[in-house]
Amino acid sequence: LSPNQYSVTSPSGRRDTALAMETGPDDRALETKASEFVTAVLDSAHRALSCPSSDSSDTEPGHQTPNIGWVSCGEFTVERGRDQIEQYMRTWEVHPSWLFSVQFLQEKELKFKRQFHYRALWSLPTRRSPVPTGTAAVYFIIEASKTKAQALPVEVRFLVESSRTLHVPGKTRFREKWLKDVIESKALLLDAVDF
Repeated sequence: LSPNQYSVTSPSGRRDTALAMETGPDDRALETKASEFVTAVLDSAHRALSCPSSDSSDTEPGHQTPNIGWVSCGEFTVERGRDQIEQYMRTWEVHPSWLFSVQFLQEKELKFKRQFHYRALWSLPTRRSPVPTGTAAVYFIIEASKTKAQALPVEVRFLVESSRTLHVPGKTRFREKWLKDVIESKALLLDAVDF
């Protein structure tokens, strides 16, 4: 992909490439603010991972919570992590009109593990509005241990934008409502602000 292109993937696995719009000085300032916000969210998630909350299990009786076979610590790469996140999100029970794009954000080198941070942006384009007015982000943290056996799988956690709850694949059933709630709350906020 060139610097002016990005990849968009649908839950069915179809990947399209689109051109990014040119940015000006105002856009760069906004991008800097957005980057600072993302860093703050990732730092908050890192602190929460350092002191994990009690069991974040969110399953219904008799319902199988989907998961995938995550790659081992020794075989992990940034690209493979992105591909596995896409594979995992395709197991979610969401309407097929939702589209997502996964972006690698940063790697953190810690004493006993390496953390890889990703952001999945979800949107719901329609025929009347092919460019969605809102997006919802899901942040993923993949941890590859430096001390455990390299054959063990990486540890994965994710959180939905505007929520502090950390979810673990295979223990939490993803809800499409979470994405809708984020987009609706952004729309309400945008309506409340006068430009």
